[in-house]
Amino acid sequence: QVQLVESGGGLVQAGGSLRLSCVASGSIFRINAMGWYRQAPGKQRELVADITSGGSTNYADSVKGRFTISRDNAKNTVYLQMNSLKAEDTAVYYCNADLTASRWSRPSGYWGQGTQVTVSS
Repeated sequence: QVQLVESGGGLVQAGGSLRLSCVASGSIFRINAMGWYRQAPGKQRELVADITSGGSTNYADSVKGRFTISRDNAKNTVYLQMNSLKAEDTAVYYCNADLTASRWSRPSGYWGQGTQVTVSS
């Protein structure tokens, strides 16, 4: 079994910062890409940022220059540093990992349970 556990969400004023963390644990052979998605009330889940095992990153246009994704491969952990937060960043943030559970398995996507980020204006 594989688990992804997020932490670091909360309530912050506009202009403030938060740092999200997500740790993958369990039966893991190799983690490929890891990423963060978010879903605001009444909206579809959208990609915020992702990062490959080699460190290549990709960001949604709405967060470029404000958010930074990073990972620690030794700790199976991905981070999302969020600066200059805006009210429209309010959402549940989900961690995603594309990983292989064993040497004989195909890669599959896993999700965390989500962490709430609320930005007050």
